[in-house]
Amino acid sequence: MTKPIKVALAGAGAFGIKHLDGIKNIEGVEVVSLVSRELDTTKEIAAKYGIGHVTTELSDSLALKEVDAVILCTPTQMHAAQTLACLQAGKHVQVEIPLCDVLRDGEEVAQLAEKSGLVAMCGHTRRFNPSHQYVHQHITAGKFNIQQMDVQTYFFRRSNMNALGQPRSWTDHLLWHHAAHTVDLFAYQCGSPVVKANAIQGPIHPTLGIAMDMSIQLKSANDAICTLSLSFNNDGPLGTFFRYIGDTATYIARYDDLFNGKEEKIDVSGVAVSMNGIELQDREFFAAIREGRQPNSSVASVLPCYRVLHELEQQLGG
Repeated sequence: MTKPIKVALAGAGAFGIKHLDGIKNIEGVEVVSLVSRELDTTKEIAAKYGIGHVTTELSDSLALKEVDAVILCTPTQMHAAQTLACLQAGKHVQVEIPLCDVLRDGEEVAQLAEKSGLVAMCGHTRRFNPSHQYVHQHITAGKFNIQQMDVQTYFFRRSNMNALGQPRSWTDHLLWHHAAHTVDLFAYQCGSPVVKANAIQGPIHPTLGIAMDMSIQLKSANDAICTLSLSFNNDGPLGTFFRYIGDTATYIARYDDLFNGKEEKIDVSGVAVSMNGIELQDREFFAAIREGRQPNSSVASVLPCYRVLHELEQQLGG
């Protein structure tokens, strides 16, 4: 595929904007359709990014013959059904994390993706952040082996607001959304499947209907362990912070930045063509389309993560 890849993006919220900013830096890709819930706001964003087609219905974008691929940045509860709709329309698709919040829906997506031969990718961004890529390169080179990962995923979200401080139309989830990043990354970095997983959670929020605090333990087949703490109650630094404790070094990853165990910054600027994990994720999606191959973080490759999340949900009584 040598012609420009024409893209529809669904969900013009905080994360959709991150994708639009990343795509601006990628040659041979054009966003031609923008889908979001509020038409007037969507028109404003489309005008800013030079996007010609605006709609509130994904089906309108899927009906456009010129659209080759779709990026879904919509609410979690829509992800699996919308991914299926894209594949059924013959479009390559990248769905933001999580792939699903019910395992059987994710398995249905994986089955259709395999049958279709289309590129179907899930936005497990941690695989693409330069910080985590640096660690991965050292692992694959045999220079570093994980003994333990200690991960903190902390937000202050006692009301239903997004990353821009705007009201959300849907409810986020510590297990199916935020834990998905770490469960997948742990197995990916260890090069070994998760064979044991435990979870406990705090009280259910009276209006949001979700647990606001959670703790997860993981063990891989090669005996590495992971401890993950998650909270929507944390009034302090926000985000996810990873500590890799290994046989030759300790690394601390904060999104695209990396430090050693003594908090000395490590230069990761040469790891990839960009320091932006979202842009690198999108570059992989479009490269896979052009090269006719499956991408890193294909739906098939991340499905084991969702099987672990399902097991944890059963433990929690979900």
